[in-house]
Amino acid sequence: MTSKVTINRLPTGVPGLDEVLGGGLPEFSFNLIAGPPGCGKTTLAHQIMFALATPERSALYFTVLGEPPLKMLRYQQQFDFFDNASINHAVRFINLVDDTLKGDLDQVLRRIVAEVEAHSPALVFVDSFRSVALSGMPAGKRPNNLQHFVQQLGMLLTSWQATTFLIGEYFAENDPNPVFTVADGLIWLRQSVQRNSMVRKMEILKMRGQATQSGLHTFRITSAGIKVFGPAQALVAVQEEGTATGLGTRLLTGVPRLDKMLGGGIPRSYSVLVAGPSGSGKSILAAAFLAEGVRCGEAGVVVAFEQRPSQSRSPVLADLIKSGRVGLVESRAPDLSIDEIVVLIMSEVRRLNASRVVIDSLSGFELGLAPTFRDDFRESLLRLVTVLASEGVTVLMTSELEDRYTDLRFSPYGTAFLTDVIIVQRYIEVGSELRRMIAVVKVRASAHSSQLHEFTIKADGIHIGGMLVDQEGLLGGRPTRRRASDPVSSASDADHG
Repeated sequence: MTSKVTINRLPTGVPGLDEVLGGGLPEFSFNLIAGPPGCGKTTLAHQIMFALATPERSALYFTVLGEPPLKMLRYQQQFDFFDNASINHAVRFINLVDDTLKGDLDQVLRRIVAEVEAHSPALVFVDSFRSVALSGMPAGKRPNNLQHFVQQLGMLLTSWQATTFLIGEYFAENDPNPVFTVADGLIWLRQSVQRNSMVRKMEILKMRGQATQSGLHTFRITSAGIKVFGPAQALVAVQEEGTATGLGTRLLTGVPRLDKMLGGGIPRSYSVLVAGPSGSGKSILAAAFLAEGVRCGEAGVVVAFEQRPSQSRSPVLADLIKSGRVGLVESRAPDLSIDEIVVLIMSEVRRLNASRVVIDSLSGFELGLAPTFRDDFRESLLRLVTVLASEGVTVLMTSELEDRYTDLRFSPYGTAFLTDVIIVQRYIEVGSELRRMIAVVKVRASAHSSQLHEFTIKADGIHIGGMLVDQEGLLGGRPTRRRASDPVSSASDADHG
């Protein structure tokens, strides 16, 4: 019986890319990094090279660009991954511009072969390979000449057990190009501008011998280099048998009367939607939820898309963040993708081993996404909630609503069905005064109160009072009566704290 050949997979050094590739880069593979100008091809190649190259496993980087190699290096040195100490030791740059300009592909091939034989590299890069392919190619001979050149280069480098990368400016993956056929791996980079946002995406069109993550994956270029954001589902943790939590485990909200209305608190791993108009107390309730978690020994994470916690009405939340028990995820970037947001949140959740997450608010969440992702907002939210639930995290989200008094809505996005718990806050008119009301609309698979309660906001948080009597008057906008035996005061919530 014949045993399988084991293919060693190399870590690329690019955050998120190994997961998208299906475990890393196959050693001795023949790869093409393609895409339009400015999409990050050279940066990706350099980041992989500096991550893998060592004096024992050296790299050759052939440059056939129209600009001097020193100019390219001056810009690449700005990235954190660039290692000056590796130059001429683990990494060598070789200029092929003169050989390319002669228009003789055989001469280019001989030069590459000579350098590879002289240095015996484990990694070989040719940038830009398309410049080699198009140099001195008569229109009638291009396909045959190019195919012969690529096949010879591929066979030679593979026989020398070198992992090869060809970098080229290509604009269509359906181009009948022999490079695409011979290559073992094809990494395609794309970019598009929508309004004021630049969205970059990566697709693994081909990677022989392993299952890759299909589809387009957003990535970002920062001073640290490229970071790839794979599909949110890839972050889902595998739950061990017997670790799943049920309705028997509930989290307290920090507002005792609300816990009673919920039937004993929020079931762990549930998603909660707190909906209400501006100023109704959504963020204060969210802060109480996180503070109660810290009091119970559970870390939390707040995801802020609008006000910074230090600018909010809750100094408690700002203090929790300073203490290190509550992590902060915030971004002002106008081109976020849902996968990037999930990675940011999950990194902070796992760093703190957090069990509670607050997203404040869905309105800011939607506006933080790049325009191309806003059309799929409900799908994005579902993916986010699914990933957090799989990690055993209870997530509370706030949603801004316009209080029209005559209709009852829970979310302007049609996302109420995605959540397990819905808490609604509203204003009511009592005489000539606006007062606040709270109700639990939904707790999936659990009994809960259906009563409407008035509540107040004081220096120490939310205090829920007695049940409102005239629900019809509340929804119709008419003055609402309450029982004299149910005063709204902190005394009516005597079990608070």
